[in-house]
Amino acid sequence: MAYNLKKELAKPERLAGGHRMCAGCGAPVAVRAVTRALKEEDKAVIGCATGCLEVSTFMYPYTAWKDSFIHNAFENAGATVSGVEAAHKAMKRKGKVKEDFKFIAFGGDGGTADIGFQSLSGAMERNHDMVYVCYDNGAYMNTGIQRSSATPQYADTTTTPSGTCSAGKPQTRKDLAAIIANHNIPYVAQTTFIKNFKDIHEKSEKAIYTDGAAFLNVLAPCPRGWRYPAEDLMEMCNLAVETCFWPLFEVENGVWKLNYMPKNKLPIEEFLKPQGRFKHLFQKGNEHLIEAIQADIDKRWEQLLVRCGEK
Repeated sequence: MAYNLKKELAKPERLAGGHRMCAGCGAPVAVRAVTRALKEEDKAVIGCATGCLEVSTFMYPYTAWKDSFIHNAFENAGATVSGVEAAHKAMKRKGKVKEDFKFIAFGGDGGTADIGFQSLSGAMERNHDMVYVCYDNGAYMNTGIQRSSATPQYADTTTTPSGTCSAGKPQTRKDLAAIIANHNIPYVAQTTFIKNFKDIHEKSEKAIYTDGAAFLNVLAPCPRGWRYPAEDLMEMCNLAVETCFWPLFEVENGVWKLNYMPKNKLPIEEFLKPQGRFKHLFQKGNEHLIEAIQADIDKRWEQLLVRCGEK
């Protein structure tokens, strides 16, 4: 069935309003976009690593989640949800449970690419019938904007502050989607919020209704950590895609596919300039830092084009 934004928005929300996420935060937008891909009649079990999303949507005994919800430790969202999926499968086999459920885990880049990577890798390798969603905001935002392995190069964070002795985080960011794709699971995709949400909706639907493990890497900008005006969320996502900082692609049963090719690839400055965390890069004498970021973006883009058979 063709994607229809108005029809999808008419579905009952599975994440209630009134939670405490910041205005302009990408995390709740990611949750709503992903869970909207569930069929209305389907039930889900949601797991969530400790982080911005968890502390702001689940304050015992209150919750903004309308599906069954499990809060676990920072490091084990993958293990927790894979365990629940395995338990459900066993109980259903024994006739103790008759209902079907979809199993979805959410975690920030800190709780996914760093602290939670071991349990995520294990869950993916075991090919549990679940979806893991990384809402990537590029740092440990909940605990004070510390750098993570997903933090972009030369970003200013509280643990990689820019100044006379530092230009920000010196390392480039981890390519998490490619790493998970190398686990040879049925479905991996990278997406964000652009245009009418068609890309993230279709990829979420594929992930949820694909048998076996699936992984979604969702760019979810943070106005506090990135230091952009809260109302510019969609513009930040658009610039990330058009500069190829965040390409849109999917890997289905090992086959890479590029989902969007910019007509005119924008220079990375267009993405960096609106963000306060990169303000120092535009000071005189730091031109080489922007050139280094551009070189890394170009290299990754060329590698992606080759993987997707575009070159």
